[in-house]
Amino acid sequence: GKRKRSNTSVLYDSDESEDSDILVRKVFAKRHCIMDEDESSEEQQPDKTCPTENVSANRKQKVFAKLKELARQRATQRSCSSENCEDSNGEAENEEEPLYHLSLTPTEGSESDNDSMKDFIIQEEEDDDDNTEHVKSENQPQQKELNTSNSGLLAHYVPYLSRCDHYVHFKRIVKAFLINAIDDTFLSSLYDGTRQKKYAQDMLLSLHYLDDRFIQPRLENLISRSRWKDRYKERVDCYPDVRIILKNPKNVSCEACELNRYCKFNVLLSGKLYNSRTLEADDFMSDDKQVLKVGVVCANRTRVYHNLKHFKYKLYVDCSSITDLDGVEDEPVKDTVERLFSQLEDNGWIQKRYNDLEDYMNDADSFQEEK
Repeated sequence: GKRKRSNTSVLYDSDESEDSDILVRKVFAKRHCIMDEDESSEEQQPDKTCPTENVSANRKQKVFAKLKELARQRATQRSCSSENCEDSNGEAENEEEPLYHLSLTPTEGSESDNDSMKDFIIQEEEDDDDNTEHVKSENQPQQKELNTSNSGLLAHYVPYLSRCDHYVHFKRIVKAFLINAIDDTFLSSLYDGTRQKKYAQDMLLSLHYLDDRFIQPRLENLISRSRWKDRYKERVDCYPDVRIILKNPKNVSCEACELNRYCKFNVLLSGKLYNSRTLEADDFMSDDKQVLKVGVVCANRTRVYHNLKHFKYKLYVDCSSITDLDGVEDEPVKDTVERLFSQLEDNGWIQKRYNDLEDYMNDADSFQEEK
């Protein structure tokens, strides 16, 4: 402000002086710059005004007026019909369009508007492809409902389905044991990879399923939650037969966990040692027996553990007994196995043994920790 007043006074003094042309020109140039900053250049140079600036200003005013009008219309027409909604959406594009887009040509502006609203405008009945996609979009909620209902049914029948899958594995195992009871090399040939046919591979898969999914995880859980000593566990693993006999209680050290308990059970272990894969029995010290004094918790755990540990061997022994009692000679192995298997399935023997396995697994899952 001070600089402007001082320049003005200098200009006034220079007008009265006679030889101050140079000073007048300098001061006039400064005054001209100051007047440009004050937006008063129209008074000094009226001929140099750019017509495009006036056009741009008028256009901005029209746009602002149109935006106000559109805002008013949009507030009063929110419940319009579908066609009116599309029109108002098309006008709302101009409302939301930035001012720097005003410099585009009309063609470019229309293309940008279409691109910006193509995700929101639904074009009906343009061509057959669009109609097909529209039908698919209408069918999607129905498909979701069907999937939801199916998942609900599956969730309701999961125990039955899992029982069927497990039962299929169990029937394959029974058939493999029947074959091995007639041909004692069958199981060993399964495990060493000699037999590569599909039925043999399915039987091997079921045998692994029985060991790795049914039995072994539960045995490990029973051991990890107990105080059993390794020596007692090894004895229970080696003898396939067990008898738990109630005796008079005595306050002694339990031979399973080696803790002082009122021990009132005798665990009688006997039977032949056998191979866990081929199930071939070893006749060495076949008459050996072990009698161990244990408490009530260790006795119950021994019963649950032993039933699962030796279930597969006991099942094979029963299958061998059935083939020995068959009495049919000069018949192919395949026919004999199919005939015996059908008989066992018809009279419910296979189902009964599967139910025994389920009971043993449930006992292992529900067994409580020692207090």
